[in-house]
Amino acid sequence: MIFVGVDWAEAHHDICALDEEGATLAKRRIPDTLEGVRQLHALIAEQLGPEGEPAEVVIGIEKDRGLLVAALVAARYHVYAINPFAASRYRERHVTSRAKSDPGDARVLAEIVRTDRHHHREAAGDSTLAGAIKVLARAHQGAIWERQRAANALRNDLKDYYPGALEAFAELTHPDATSVLGVAPTPEAGERLTRTQITAALRRGGRERNLARRTGEIQGALRREQLRLDPALASAYGEATGAHVAMIEGANARIARLEAALAERFSQHPDADVISSLPGLGTVLGARVLGEFGDDPARYADATSRKNYAGTAPITRASGLSRVVLARHARNGRLADALDWWAFCSLTRSPGARDYYDELRARKKTHRQALRQLGNRWVGIYHICVERHELYDESIAWKHRLDLRT
Repeated sequence: MIFVGVDWAEAHHDICALDEEGATLAKRRIPDTLEGVRQLHALIAEQLGPEGEPAEVVIGIEKDRGLLVAALVAARYHVYAINPFAASRYRERHVTSRAKSDPGDARVLAEIVRTDRHHHREAAGDSTLAGAIKVLARAHQGAIWERQRAANALRNDLKDYYPGALEAFAELTHPDATSVLGVAPTPEAGERLTRTQITAALRRGGRERNLARRTGEIQGALRREQLRLDPALASAYGEATGAHVAMIEGANARIARLEAALAERFSQHPDADVISSLPGLGTVLGARVLGEFGDDPARYADATSRKNYAGTAPITRASGLSRVVLARHARNGRLADALDWWAFCSLTRSPGARDYYDELRARKKTHRQALRQLGNRWVGIYHICVERHELYDESIAWKHRLDLRT
């Protein structure tokens, strides 16, 4: 077998190949192009010899996606995505002077997969459909985060010069807010809006019901007495508000488009019916969870392995007489966010989940701690349902709690 470390960079990649004894077979720097990938395959083929097999090649790289990783997986090499934090600690085993270089990092990665690959996870062989769901789910989540950042910036500005708008619109990402603020970004413009103009703006935003009532509420809030800034300063704020509104409207359009594409792809996945049967998991959350976990059947040895990857399982720090149990902070942030929302949504859809949450709160757990612990339980249930391809059954999932009651 040969062991290859690939220190990935934007313009080029450093390669180091080792044999089973740790002796250096080859070093090279390749460009981040198709020709560079050809050079990498040629280097590996040269070291393997005419009778070598791709399965005899083990590659370590600090990346789990992208064109280069896809090409390596497609070539049927064993590819291990090494966490950069872990790689930096391995480097200290080889260099105590804290020196660092790209060729040196490539050798460290090769050493990791040569000696300790059993401690790391091989790049998942997820289906193409699961990969597409992951891309769309992340883009959808990113658009939501982008919209929220713009809404937060808009809210901060409105507090400083246009409090009437905050009174009129509790949710600044709603089409009602963006459509009216788009035509009246200053207090003076808002005060001059007639009922007809407000109604027309609401219609452009997509509102069809309760137009008269909502128009009256908005006009009343915008015409209420409030402190005013100098018109020149208010006009500048108005320009900033217009920019924020445009960003929110653009994000709303992207979110709608991505959500439609995500729903279509998710419905095509073989596990969609199983995942959708779990309380609290709809199309969007279900797709996020599926995309981040992947669908490689060999990726997780058991439910504990999946919980560890999710970051919901606690960690223990013990030394001598000291023993502390802590939450994991080094984890997949996107998956953690999805699991938090799943646990929260399940409270009104699963009696067993609600009962467990209430018990945790009675034990003086905070809301966040209780949700994290409930999410950990849901990850275990998810693992069993997906592994067995069985629909969720409340009486089975929470049977032990029902038995305790009786």
